[in-house]
Amino acid sequence: MWDQVVFAFVTLFASSTQQNWLELAWKFFPFVVLLEAPFFLLVTAGMVRYGLRRHRPERQRERYPRVSCVVTCYSEGEDVRKTIQSLAQQLYPGHIEIIAVIDGAIQNRPTLLAARNARGLLAGQAKRALVVLPKWQRGGRVSSLNAGLSIATGEIVMALDGDTSFDNDMVRNATRHFDDPGVVGVAGNLRVRNAKKTLVTRLQALEYILSIGAGKTGLSEFNIVNNISGAFGVFRTGFIRNLGGWDAGSAEDLDMTTRIKQYFGRHPGLRIVFDPHAVGHTDAPDTWRIFFRQRLRWDGDMFYLFIRKFRFNLRPRLLGWRNFLFVAINGLVMQVLMPFLIVAYTGVMLFTLPIGAVLGVLAFIYLVYLCAILFYFMLYVIAVSERPVEDLDYLRFLPLVPLFAFVNRIHCAFSILQELFLNSHLDSSMAPWWVLRKTKF
Repeated sequence: MWDQVVFAFVTLFASSTQQNWLELAWKFFPFVVLLEAPFFLLVTAGMVRYGLRRHRPERQRERYPRVSCVVTCYSEGEDVRKTIQSLAQQLYPGHIEIIAVIDGAIQNRPTLLAARNARGLLAGQAKRALVVLPKWQRGGRVSSLNAGLSIATGEIVMALDGDTSFDNDMVRNATRHFDDPGVVGVAGNLRVRNAKKTLVTRLQALEYILSIGAGKTGLSEFNIVNNISGAFGVFRTGFIRNLGGWDAGSAEDLDMTTRIKQYFGRHPGLRIVFDPHAVGHTDAPDTWRIFFRQRLRWDGDMFYLFIRKFRFNLRPRLLGWRNFLFVAINGLVMQVLMPFLIVAYTGVMLFTLPIGAVLGVLAFIYLVYLCAILFYFMLYVIAVSERPVEDLDYLRFLPLVPLFAFVNRIHCAFSILQELFLNSHLDSSMAPWWVLRKTKF
């Protein structure tokens, strides 16, 4: 989050170590005060706002809409049973239709059999139904989502991953927001299911807490949720069908979120909500190699969507001024441009300053970042978290977060360059090559 500190302080110290404090402060002002500090304060204010109204009595619900859960499955095997079971056992009085879409069912017969054998998990569960939909030829995640959407009978449709399980109050918490007719999408809160496996899974678990649990809670208070996660998204079925379903060729979650927001300018009453208590548990990459390969795809897709696919659609008239400014600053400046500035100015510092000065600057940046993250994390635990005791266990890993974030920024710059020159989003495990080739922008 405080990556701009790198850019600002390297600029200051690389130019001259003899400048007076007023001039230094003036150079520091544009990058931290005008970019990073407002975003930090916005999210913090949103979390405080959420925390103040969290314990208000919940309004009595008058209806429980029918829900269709489209579970995209590819190679989960027996793990898909965990997902189906967690949906079948939801504490929700309405109907839940579970649609398990098996992509490439011929080569993924173990997953197909596991889904079919999961019908016994629904025994004795009232108002629950399981539909197993095999797609014999592999078409990718988007193909699976659209296949499930085509047969969904629920007023609400959930796009879920086959390797994700859910708290038993997830459906109840997620669907309550649709009592507001302006809500067209709900982003669920993702936690890392295999967090204790390795150091990289623990760091990702902490990253999910900070960026999803805390970050999206704050953004949701101002209707500027940045993304509805692909592993756990909830939508008003009619609205998604009017959009034509999901689009192939890139990260379908950010793509769908951006397409929904293109109606916000003309219909300011529409909203995307994040619910921190609608919780899903997903498996994260457990090795550094798999982790960086995943982020290569994520960051490349982000660049493709913002710069190539939607470069003419990121306008206030479509997004509304609030979301336009957020996408321009948080998306284009902080996510696309800043990784390169951080890499460049860090390199300048390393080649122009004595080693003692470099270590001093880096130590100061690290401490500022760590203090900000510590405050941010504790606010989340107090005001938002549904598992405060469990989350406090991550405090011992918090000192690693600044280093983890810096490495991610360096890798993000590399990922964007690869997408820029090689169209890396067309080389993805999310869809076969014959699908991606046809969707080339």
